[in-house]
Amino acid sequence: MAYAHKVFDGIPDPNFALWNAMFRGYAKNESHREVILLFGRMKSMDIMPNCFTFPVVIKSCGRLKRLVEGEEVHCVVIKGGFRANPYVGTTLIEMYAAGGVIGAAYKVFGEMFERNVVAWTSMINGYILCGDMVSAQRLFHLAPERDIVLWNTMVSGYIELRDMVAARKLFDDMPRRDVMGWNTVLNGYASNGEIDACEKLFEEMPERNVFSWNGLIGGYARNGSFFQVLGSFKRMLSEGDVLPNDATLVTLLSACARLGALDLGKWVHVYAESIGYKRNVFVGNALIDMYAKCGIIDNALDVFKSMDNKDLITWNTMICGLAMHGRGADALNLFRQMKNYGENPDGITFIGILCSCTHLGLVEDGLLYFQSMVDDYSIVPQIEHYGCMVDLLGRSGLLDQAMNFVRKMPMEPDAVIWAALLGACRIYKNIELAELALERLIELEPKNPANYVMLSNIYGDLGRWKDVARLKVATRDTGYKKVPGVSFIEANDGVVEFYSLDERHPETEEIYGALRGLTKLLKSSGYAPDFLELGQGA
Repeated sequence: MAYAHKVFDGIPDPNFALWNAMFRGYAKNESHREVILLFGRMKSMDIMPNCFTFPVVIKSCGRLKRLVEGEEVHCVVIKGGFRANPYVGTTLIEMYAAGGVIGAAYKVFGEMFERNVVAWTSMINGYILCGDMVSAQRLFHLAPERDIVLWNTMVSGYIELRDMVAARKLFDDMPRRDVMGWNTVLNGYASNGEIDACEKLFEEMPERNVFSWNGLIGGYARNGSFFQVLGSFKRMLSEGDVLPNDATLVTLLSACARLGALDLGKWVHVYAESIGYKRNVFVGNALIDMYAKCGIIDNALDVFKSMDNKDLITWNTMICGLAMHGRGADALNLFRQMKNYGENPDGITFIGILCSCTHLGLVEDGLLYFQSMVDDYSIVPQIEHYGCMVDLLGRSGLLDQAMNFVRKMPMEPDAVIWAALLGACRIYKNIELAELALERLIELEPKNPANYVMLSNIYGDLGRWKDVARLKVATRDTGYKKVPGVSFIEANDGVVEFYSLDERHPETEEIYGALRGLTKLLKSSGYAPDFLELGQGA
């Protein structure tokens, strides 16, 4: 656009087509501020825009929420005699509605000589954006023509209000339902957590496209049903009539990361490249995240280095992945590369950086980074950043400094911060602060027995057995038992979940039979497991 602007400036008397080409070029490149500036220059030269100019300029005012400039453009519209133009009127409605000035939007709508279905849809959508479904419904019933877009707009409005009963009733009343309409309701059920209804509607659909599959798979992912994510993807491939897109692959890789399904994740990596997503930044980011969370950080680095285009999420995912694997020095080095690359960090970047400082014990550097976040990047620290700092100071033995940090926080510390302090107290045997941390944890999580266990361990380390016994009684009195740890293993092209002495698997007898056979073989070879040693290791 810079070169286009230079050429444009060299033309002594540009015509309307050239002006409009510049407007469209800036708008297409999301340079809405430049659109408004160029319009100001056009006015200063006493050049009257035409009907193709106004919609682009008005949309840019709406995108930037620049209502004052938008009202000025509106005046020029009236002065130029374009009030009757339905396209100009529609964009004015959208601008005022997006800015929350619904009265001005309705005034424009009322003054339009010709109201087509697009204008009606824009006005109704404006009411929906303002949360006024009563007015939206009233206009919907008055609309002389209702196309599929208008019906779907109303259905989406009810979904936004989490009123799936009204949304489904309106959907059932639609005279003609296309796949977009089905997908709208499907996504509504998914986003509102109604997974059973989502599954039922999916099976009823007469036609499905990739967005239908993404709606179902995304619903499972939002509901934490990651096994169903994998199962639905396999079904999608087996039915063979729809290819996944980048959104499908990102959701699938996220499920692999959550389940630790490394082999499947590797297969998805190869498959994604085979169907043309090798250079897709979203898929690349998901691959980095999957490999990091599955413990193969070098593979994550290989993906990172192979990416031609990197966005902020790419850098953040890699920095946080390195920090999670204890490679703090590499994470800090990558942060320096990120700044040289010209990418500005955000709050998530600094979580990775502060975690890296914690792993390396870099207290002074951590404090400097924390201050730099505020001074150099105007990022307001959130509770996660304060938690990182408390953890850094606590692990380094600076418990008083950590406690002062907690006292100076602008928000109330959460259970994570108090648990970090409690953990540091066990390392450095600070009973007084540990007891204070447990008091706060009991207030925040009164039924979490793990908090009592931590302090009990500190008492045990110091030989205070009466206090250990007292806390065991308190733990029992919570009435809650520790949730058993769950493990996952990939087998037979799937992922199986199990815990100690689990009997849920349909092949439980065969599994325990094989285990007993292996135990006999080990014993016959002279091996005797030391269960006490295993318990201490746990």
